[in-house]
Amino acid sequence: MTFFFGFVFILKTLFAEFNLENYDNNALNNNGEKTMLIQNARYGHTNLIAEDWRSLSKFYQTVFGCVPVPPERDFQGEKLEAGTGIKGAHLRGEHLRLPGHGDNGPTLEIFNYNILEDRGKNVVNRPGFGHIAFSVDDVPSAQKIILENGGKAIGEIVTLVTSVGTKVTWCYVTDPEGNIIELQSWSK
Repeated sequence: MTFFFGFVFILKTLFAEFNLENYDNNALNNNGEKTMLIQNARYGHTNLIAEDWRSLSKFYQTVFGCVPVPPERDFQGEKLEAGTGIKGAHLRGEHLRLPGHGDNGPTLEIFNYNILEDRGKNVVNRPGFGHIAFSVDDVPSAQKIILENGGKAIGEIVTLVTSVGTKVTWCYVTDPEGNIIELQSWSK
């Protein structure tokens, strides 16, 4: 009996020491090894740095029905500089609720810094975050709306078939500042 309680004590100590209560026995990394997961993580937002955040926000509201989530942000000072690593930073903008996910869904955070780096060329194959995607009912109609609101087309509208036979019709476009957007529609 003493051995059993001693064993339980050791297990509890190990759980506390290594935070094993957050260990998911079913989680495996790419090498098939068990891995630790961040518990209760959920997707929150994607940040988009704009040259003119108000104009770009209006674009996403107009063409996709995104809805502002108050309050507008206006940050500057020592803590912002410490968090961003940018001396003299002043950050303004707002979050937009993305369509299709309800009142608690993720947002598109459109901000502007008073100090902007030069923009490199936006291309679909540059490493790093490449684009955001919106599912739409009709890709050609959605593309037309984007173009009528200051966006540009990248490539053509195409349809690809997956290995299980589902079809995706899609295209790349840009918003008025050149950020890449994928428009997609799935069918059987």
